Amino acid sequence: MKVIPARLRSLQARFTAVAEEVLRPHAARVDQEAQWPATSFAALADAGLMGLHVPKRLGGLEEGFSALVMATETLAQACASSALCYGMHCVGSAVIAAKATRDQEERYLAPIAQGRHITTLALSEAGHGAHAYLADTELRQDGLDYRVCGTKQFVTNGSHADSYVVSTQASESNEQGEFSCVLVDKTAAGLSWLEPWNGMGLRGNSSRGLRLDDVRVPRANRLGDEGDEVWYFFQIVAPYFLTAMAGTYNGIAQAALANALAHMRERTFSRSGESLAHADMIQDKVGALWARVQQARLLAYHAAELADANDPDALPAILACKVGAGEMAVEVTTETMTLCGGAAYRDNAVQARLLRDAHAAPVMSPTSALLRLWTGRLLLGLPIL
Repeated sequence: MKVIPARLRSLQARFTAVAEEVLRPHAARVDQEAQWPATSFAALADAGLMGLHVPKRLGGLEEGFSALVMATETLAQACASSALCYGMHCVGSAVIAAKATRDQEERYLAPIAQGRHITTLALSEAGHGAHAYLADTELRQDGLDYRVCGTKQFVTNGSHADSYVVSTQASESNEQGEFSCVLVDKTAAGLSWLEPWNGMGLRGNSSRGLRLDDVRVPRANRLGDEGDEVWYFFQIVAPYFLTAMAGTYNGIAQAALANALAHMRERTFSRSGESLAHADMIQDKVGALWARVQQARLLAYHAAELADANDPDALPAILACKVGAGEMAVEVTTETMTLCGGAAYRDNAVQARLLRDAHAAPVMSPTSALLRLWTGRLLLGLPIL
């Protein structure tokens, strides 16, 4: 089913080539060894795909939400860990680009477009659960610069990225939703890493805790204004993040269904010689699963197109598309595991890996329950926070 906008087909071909030639052959090892996908990033850089959201005048592709859905969906069909890591790099890039100064363009965005710089988000903190917009990390002035103190958790690309978009308290009062973002370089003194998170799925994302011990950050590394509040989170951070996650989970589900279809066609009954594909029950189940996948994909691309057009109705659609993709991926990977039986229910099976990857969806912040709450508030004309 062709839901990808026609204008993105040539770009999709570039992502598909990298996914099939590089990501897929390394996916099992990335999962088994919880190995950050350095080979994937090198290939994406060689293909000129690291600057997805960087302006063309800086050497980037200057694409928006639709391209992000397409890219993460395409990569996730081969290696979900690589898709997540790349998606978080893209989200970080978009956050930097949103209000980049000329200096930030030269020091960060141009190297990103050249494939020489990886960035990512460092927002989540212990004690705030799914409310990633809340920060206890302190930002205080130190002459012409800032000092940052605090601890972040679940930082994707942790210790491998070259810079980190860190959310901090905007003021001592720290009103709900009020924060400032700064860029912290990996070489900054006082930055240290906690042990990697040993997750059930998406095991190659190098999710780690980040400790910031009185880290000096140049004032030139502040993103946007102090206390950008809800604008920065709900207009930039969350939309790009949720779009990337929706694409990733849609890709996981597509891979699971494709694997199951191949198994159904090849697995035969010894007595009749017919494949499982000839069973009415199988046909019914496959039809239902295909419809679920396409529904989630259509919502994701619809939401992305609204966002690209700056449509005022984009945010509810974006919030909902991550919920739809995540819940669908859990359902499809579970059902296809059942359809494939013992062939899938074994260690290191592709289907088992996809099931584990999909089950990150209900756990990763913002959770489905919170996203539905926000969607409902928007539709009812209520404040989102």
